[in-house]
Amino acid sequence: MKNRLFIIIFFCFNMFVFSKPKKDLAENPLIKTVVFFGGTFDSQFPIIKMNQTLFLSFDDISGEENFYYYKIIHCNFDWSESKLLKSEYLDGNDNNLIDNIESSYGTLQRYTNYKLSLPNNDVGFKVSGNYLLEILDSDDNVILKRKFLILDEKVSVDLNVYPSQKSDRFYTHQNVQFVINTSRYKIRNPNNDIKVIVLQNDQWDNSKTILKPQFIEKNRLLYRYNEESEFEGGNEYLFFDTKDLRSTNQNISFVRKESIYQHFLFTDNPRNNLNYLSFPDINGNFIPNSTLGENPNNESDYSIVYFSLAKQFEIDNSKIYIYGKFNNYELTDDNEMIYNPSLETFEGILILKQGFYNYKYVIVKNNMILKNQISGSFFQTENSYTVLVYKKGFEDLYDNLIGVGRTNSFELKY
Repeated sequence: MKNRLFIIIFFCFNMFVFSKPKKDLAENPLIKTVVFFGGTFDSQFPIIKMNQTLFLSFDDISGEENFYYYKIIHCNFDWSESKLLKSEYLDGNDNNLIDNIESSYGTLQRYTNYKLSLPNNDVGFKVSGNYLLEILDSDDNVILKRKFLILDEKVSVDLNVYPSQKSDRFYTHQNVQFVINTSRYKIRNPNNDIKVIVLQNDQWDNSKTILKPQFIEKNRLLYRYNEESEFEGGNEYLFFDTKDLRSTNQNISFVRKESIYQHFLFTDNPRNNLNYLSFPDINGNFIPNSTLGENPNNESDYSIVYFSLAKQFEIDNSKIYIYGKFNNYELTDDNEMIYNPSLETFEGILILKQGFYNYKYVIVKNNMILKNQISGSFFQTENSYTVLVYKKGFEDLYDNLIGVGRTNSFELKY
């Protein structure tokens, strides 16, 4: 009896000492230039069908070749973890080493580029829906997270973008109305089985969730809501181009070379009180690239980019951030701006790989993100919209992604 008790105590002690809880370090400042895409959309929006491939690339600027692993988690439509076992949604095993790596070549900033494709020889997917990809280091710390989607297309979606139907929002908002065509796939109870997510510019932080169709016809579910599917139009994104590290251009004031290159952007002014001005952008995305070298993955260099925003409003307890796809639209200490009273500007510094970048300035006040208080909001602004259709009936164990629709407000209806 004493021996059995000793074994149990010893086993519990070892479990306590040697089991390490997984830490979330998803804002690791050494992980840069995360590019994750797949499917046919002309953007960094990772959505694929079962027979397609996802591609992930990222850099570690520590200068070391570290070991990184990946894990895959299946989620419900609202990104809570589903109840499926891994064997029910994965064909093979995850928790595999990322072994496609390249060290930087001919760059001032040393880094290592990591690439991963999914599915691969180790793991595939069995079901559709929402997935979360986690990248972990050798100590089991999560250093990077990204969402992706797998589509099992059963229905088609037709959508249009209109100015707001409300008079006080007509000049500032856009309204998304759409129809889900179910002629090829019968849905027993649309009011309970169907859930819809609407995205503007592939951004999850202001997505709209619609739980029921407004009208049901024979083979069509109609969604013609007003506020439920309405978004601020915003403004076109600001941009800069560092593909040629040594030269200035229309948005770069001057370039300096020290241990690495430094790019000083012209000071930006708030645009909320200006008239709308149309110019092309890529809706917050970025495109890593270089005018020199054959392989931008490991031959493009990094530079320090200096941002400045003129103060034309009163300072309160709000925080201002540089906002864009370059850091997955996350608001962290890395991209927060600091007020410089001597120049009366807000200033920010980012280490970014060569390429073409979109960005804007956003305010966080009372835990609310005010995306367009600095840039202004206009109904004419070009935005992309995506409608995701999920189905979970009483016979289903998870939220199936059965339809996707996509359009652009270039085709604004009146």
